[in-house]
Amino acid sequence: MNQWVKVVSLCFIMTIGLFVGLKAQEQKKEEDKAAEYTRAITQRADKIVVTLNLADQAKANKVRDIITQQYRDLNTIQEAKKEKVNNLKEKTGDDKKSFEAKVKDLETADEKQIAKLHKRYISRLSKELNADQVDKVKDGMTYNVLPITYKGYLEMLPDLTEKQKSQILAYLTEAREHAIDAGSSEKKHWWFGKYKGKINNYLSAEGVETKTARAEWERKLKEREAAK
Repeated sequence: MNQWVKVVSLCFIMTIGLFVGLKAQEQKKEEDKAAEYTRAITQRADKIVVTLNLADQAKANKVRDIITQQYRDLNTIQEAKKEKVNNLKEKTGDDKKSFEAKVKDLETADEKQIAKLHKRYISRLSKELNADQVDKVKDGMTYNVLPITYKGYLEMLPDLTEKQKSQILAYLTEAREHAIDAGSSEKKHWWFGKYKGKINNYLSAEGVETKTARAEWERKLKEREAAK
């Protein structure tokens, strides 16, 4: 009997040890994942800060930390949303209408939260940087789509009026404000695509012919690339 008790106790201890070991491995994986994410967003922020040419290293580090924290805060909201959506799927089952309604409520709540985060973020940046530098940060967070696209419109349509140029820039600027809060490169580009549609509709209403101009511009771009 005593031998049996020893065997059972040994099995129990081994089971506990295995459980603790697996738990420790899972925790280590989570810690490594978190550390890798921190490295990634810090490097991303560093690349943006470099474009600002800040002479004060302490200020540069502070701006980098502000940008890094924004990436982290946005990711936290987005990951929480994914979890909530998955929970809703389990709760609503096959009730598609109920699921879609609840997801819409979630999105509305998230939009309000992100809007507050956006406002706070720009305010923190503005305490450290001037308006042009803040714009550079926004461009860095959105792959410089605004200046590249705006330049493209000017090259493609050299006869645009100042009013038309101003409206195109306004649309692209609005797109950028949305895009800096997006959680993926696809979503960031989606916002610019949406506003490019608005720009094309605006130009069409202004009587500006874009189809032929775009084809000619793309032809010139290909020739330019081939000549390199």
